Amino acid sequence: MEYFVDEDSIVREIWGKGDTILFIFAGASAEFALNKAVDWLYYTGRLPNDPLGRLFSTVSYARKIVFSEKDAALKAIDSIAAIHSAVESKRGKSIPDWAYRDVLFMLIDYSIRSYELLEHKLSLAQKQEVFNVFFRVGNRMQLQGLPENFEAFQKMRRSHLEQNLEAGVYTRDLYRRYRKHLGPFRYRLLLETQIYITPEKVRKLLSLRKFSLLTLLIPPYKLSRRIKLDRVLRSVILPAAYREEINSLDQVRK
Repeated sequence: MEYFVDEDSIVREIWGKGDTILFIFAGASAEFALNKAVDWLYYTGRLPNDPLGRLFSTVSYARKIVFSEKDAALKAIDSIAAIHSAVESKRGKSIPDWAYRDVLFMLIDYSIRSYELLEHKLSLAQKQEVFNVFFRVGNRMQLQGLPENFEAFQKMRRSHLEQNLEAGVYTRDLYRRYRKHLGPFRYRLLLETQIYITPEKVRKLLSLRKFSLLTLLIPPYKLSRRIKLDRVLRSVILPAAYREEINSLDQVRK
């Protein structure tokens, strides 16, 4: 059977761990709130009504693609394209190409950042492998202006961070909703994770400090994984509505 992502790929290892996926989610939740095209997500009503569910659905689609047989993965990608096309048709205008690229770039960047913060540094070849997988996703969606390699991606990513983000009324509204859905303790943990993982430009726009308390907490958490206490800690940290779903994200690498 042919898979969309090779069974021994570092991408499967990254997306087969619930912890790294949670970090990817935290980074994406920060950038979604700042993206100049976030009005598209407000147009459908899904993001403001259920911000955690909407963001998890984005992550879940990506994860499904990573672990699916090739034809199933291609169908999932085509489904994503069709959903967005339907929204564009309903609104009578097109989602900007750069907005599509931004989401793809987030998945690449935070895949790498999350794994390196929670596990170990990746080689340049492994980073290129992460890029290649999501480049194929973007190429299947017929996205325009994609970078051709990891080096070009890094330059374009920096440019997008400078040009496509702003703190505005949607940013403030989304963070109010994050707090409402998470509660004070979990909301604080989300902010600490965002401080820990996001690029400097994102932290500045969100008025986040440079130092995260997770810098002190991650080492003992890594130890908890060795003695199988990590799921106990997650049960305290995670909202009940998403606890089972997130714990199910852990997948034994084939």
